[in-house]
Amino acid sequence: MTAAPVALSCGEPAGIGPELAVKAWDALRDTVPFFWIGDPRHLPAGASWTEIADPGEAAAAHALPVLRHAFPAAATAGQPDPANAQAVIDVIARGVELVRAGAASALSTAPIHKKALIDGAGFAYPGHTEYLAALAGIDRVVMMLASDQLRVVPATIHIALAQVPQALTPALLTETIRITAAGLRRDFGVAHPRIAVAGLNPHAGEGGAMGTEDAAVIAPVVAALRSEGMDVTGPLPADTMFHDAARARYDAAVAMYHDQALIPIKTLDFDRGVNVTLGLPFIRTSPDHGTALDIAGHGCANPASLIEALRLAQRMALRRAAA
Repeated sequence: MTAAPVALSCGEPAGIGPELAVKAWDALRDTVPFFWIGDPRHLPAGASWTEIADPGEAAAAHALPVLRHAFPAAATAGQPDPANAQAVIDVIARGVELVRAGAASALSTAPIHKKALIDGAGFAYPGHTEYLAALAGIDRVVMMLASDQLRVVPATIHIALAQVPQALTPALLTETIRITAAGLRRDFGVAHPRIAVAGLNPHAGEGGAMGTEDAAVIAPVVAALRSEGMDVTGPLPADTMFHDAARARYDAAVAMYHDQALIPIKTLDFDRGVNVTLGLPFIRTSPDHGTALDIAGHGCANPASLIEALRLAQRMALRRAAA
């Protein structure tokens, strides 16, 4: 079974994205057809690439297939140019259009530099995830970090820790768990998802001695979903959820806030974690790292996370095609 190639958006031209695209092509040219959307001027000097007029030409390309998207300015490694901000945003939207039209099977996104987008184009979103949700016309998506070692979802993402207890409502947590379970079934082939839910407070509140949110908010949500037949457990003490034996008991963990989710996966598999957006009507993956402006242009960036993001995008696309 075959699927259309994966679209890879260029991300921040002054970051490591263009370099990683070339390295990923070298690693995946025979296994994962993909094409890069961006300005060829931003690729590393001496990189081998070929321009394509249509995504369908990507599979037969003998060098990195490039779907040209002209940018206003060249790129200086490590120095984002606000003049390029709108084009970065437009490339993401173009990738979404191609996937929704069936010309690409999935979208992988190279890292963006949010401050550059805000300064140059008034970007109104906290990040890729929220912008993609807006493009899809939906209100709620879920960010999953996935690797062979762990799948974990933060219920709240880019907010201050002090704001988490107020943001963590029963409705938010219920929707997060439902979207996670649906994503596991649809895109990861888990027929009967087992989901472990972390507590918010130390020791999951220890009976109210260390906070009331675990008993008042999290436990009732878990109980309600279990009454529907979902295999959900929690709230569990977060400090004992991520060792080997514990991870064997669930297919995904739902954490209450950003660092509670990202610290374990980055500790377990720093180089190969993948950011997956669940709840979109199309497939989106991304490497689990930023633009790395400090090493851009030095040729030393590790492509492992982008390679895994492209591989996962292809697997998800094939699974959806088969279904």
